[in-house]
Amino acid sequence: MGVILLKKALGDRLKELRESKRLSQKEAASRFGITNFQLSRYETGKANPDPDLIAKFAEYYEVTSDYLLGLSDIKNPEKRSESRFFFDLDDATEEDLEDLEQVYKMLQRRKQKRQNKDSD
Repeated sequence: MGVILLKKALGDRLKELRESKRLSQKEAASRFGITNFQLSRYETGKANPDPDLIAKFAEYYEVTSDYLLGLSDIKNPEKRSESRFFFDLDDATEEDLEDLEQVYKMLQRRKQKRQNKDSD
């Protein structure tokens, strides 16, 4: 991936993440201790932030630096693994949700049995 593509990915992702938090450029810039002009240049791909600032962006937006740089499309692998089974429940029926609840309760009972067994 070329440098120009990395700049574009970084800028687009910074803007997308900032807007998802409903922050203006001025508000976001203030949070990172930079000027609105600097942030604008990063978001438009006209400049690149230093590694320390990329780390700050990643920490604040809870994404990886690889995601920011366009090297990965996974924002946060840790969060993804936690929610991997329940990422698309928008179309689930009431019956589907009830089934999932029953499975969850069964898993909780198994966990409790293991814990009780381990404490004996």
